[in-house]
Amino acid sequence: MKPYRSMLFVPGHKPSWAEKAIASGTDAVILDLEDSVPAADKADARKTVRETIERLRAQGVRADIWVRPNSVDSGLFGADVEEVVTPGLTGLFLPKVFDAEEIVRIDAVVSHIEGRDGIEAGAVGLIVSYETAVAMAHCEEIAAASPRVASLLGATGPSADVGRELGFEFTPEGLETLYLRSRIVLAARANGLHHPVAGVWQDLADLEGFRMFAEGNRRLGYRGIVLIHPSHVALANEVFTPSPAKVDHYRRMIAAFREAEAAGSGAVDFEGQHIDLAHAKTAEGIIELAEAVAKN
Repeated sequence: MKPYRSMLFVPGHKPSWAEKAIASGTDAVILDLEDSVPAADKADARKTVRETIERLRAQGVRADIWVRPNSVDSGLFGADVEEVVTPGLTGLFLPKVFDAEEIVRIDAVVSHIEGRDGIEAGAVGLIVSYETAVAMAHCEEIAAASPRVASLLGATGPSADVGRELGFEFTPEGLETLYLRSRIVLAARANGLHHPVAGVWQDLADLEGFRMFAEGNRRLGYRGIVLIHPSHVALANEVFTPSPAKVDHYRRMIAAFREAEAAGSGAVDFEGQHIDLAHAKTAEGIIELAEAVAKN
């Protein structure tokens, strides 16, 4: 999966909001069919979301388009994916997953639709949101359940599903979810998923709090964040973009190491720090991330 610094939710039954989301500069839009859509509007929202995907595809927008369907246990998932799996959809943002078997079944359903409708096999990715205690208990198995799984997130949000499920009290510092968030990063990286995303910050007015929350998740290993308001997009993009100073630092580090290597040394003193091949590889990873962000 390409690095998403920002993924912005848009209620699926509000088609004009999609253009506002695109204008915010978000890397990806998540058209929501779940919590933000009233029960009475679910059926119409499916058609609206499909029309929105087709419209944005025709416009050639930069941002990728994801859809959050209703969960499998809601009884609405099948009708949702039948409508929204269409050319222009990057993937499904899966809520309230329980176990790996559920991912396998979802993969089979999506594969059937792709084959039936002439969509490239494997084109539709999956992002798994860990919002249940059962899912967290099977975190690693879920991450490995299908090659469609592109990223993972979960374990945050005041008064949201995961907090209710696990019984913790949300704090901005996040100690109550540190183990869970760390486990998600580990499960992602162990399965070659290099861009886990954090989420969500619900206090729309507290931008300083949002910055601290985003930076804390970045330090933990997350590469982007899911958002619920366009006003957070620019700040998210800033936090999750390697700064020019950092990129320059790592370019100098690589150059110093390569010079030492050419002279027959496996290590070098770089600006007062001992560095070797492992440090050079880390530096290359940061530069690759910065280049991927710039390209996207």
